[in-house]
Amino acid sequence: MKLLVKAPAKINLSLDVLHKRPDGYHEVEMIMTTIDLADRLELSLLDKNEIQIVSHNRFVPDDDRNLAYQAAQLLKDRFNVKQGVMIAIEKTIPVAAGLAGGSSDAAAALRGLNKLWNLGLSLDELASLGSEIGSDVSFCVYGGTALATGRGEIVSQLPVPPTCWVILAKPFIGVSTADVYRRLDLTRMKHPHTEGMIEAIKKKNYAQVCENVGNVLEEVTLNLYPEVAQIKEQMKRFGADAVLMSGSGPTVFSLVQHDSRMHRIYNGLRGFCDQVFAVRILGDRHSLD
Repeated sequence: MKLLVKAPAKINLSLDVLHKRPDGYHEVEMIMTTIDLADRLELSLLDKNEIQIVSHNRFVPDDDRNLAYQAAQLLKDRFNVKQGVMIAIEKTIPVAAGLAGGSSDAAAALRGLNKLWNLGLSLDELASLGSEIGSDVSFCVYGGTALATGRGEIVSQLPVPPTCWVILAKPFIGVSTADVYRRLDLTRMKHPHTEGMIEAIKKKNYAQVCENVGNVLEEVTLNLYPEVAQIKEQMKRFGADAVLMSGSGPTVFSLVQHDSRMHRIYNGLRGFCDQVFAVRILGDRHSLD
């Protein structure tokens, strides 16, 4: 038996860090939404009781460093599953890009294996399990648009944002999220207006969404990697309505509503950057069907 599952990327429309927690994590407020840029996972039952990861991307580990592997192992351990599985991952989301590619793969594995192994778990139960794997996995289990708080594992659903194009550009570098957080100065950061973004999304006010984008991690990454700042400036110059780095970077995205401007930004960046995508924001949450 085989099962195909999509694992969409996310962008942060807003990312705020409130303080360092006693457990070593940071308390965050993030507004995230899934976009139509997705990895694809093919799950196949195995005769042997083992987990196999297959990917043609050399940056994707095929052992227990892989978050989809960890998702499968967690389900096997927690529910005493004796069936093996092969997880073939077709990567489209750039690796180490601030787009939650690995977390989304783990979330897709949780949703798919829940069905493949007939576990009968709800999305809420899968999201709770996902929080044990990584901070973004819970959100990726649900998909859609949400406010994520705590260390990212407390997820409150929001409506779909106004329709627009999302143009993403990733330079050929990787960014260490841990390193960015280590360099973050909590005493002098400019906090984004999270409530303003929530209100804009609820009102479907595109101009207000663009006014309220913000990411406290951006300044750290821009200082470390000038090429990220250059991409941001290029997007602004080509006429984007809003420009922001996603997560800890290095991917930068812009929002536009008009097709002609989307094409201008997309074509302008392709001569400047390695990986460029033009996609839409996705709609509703995932279902278990």
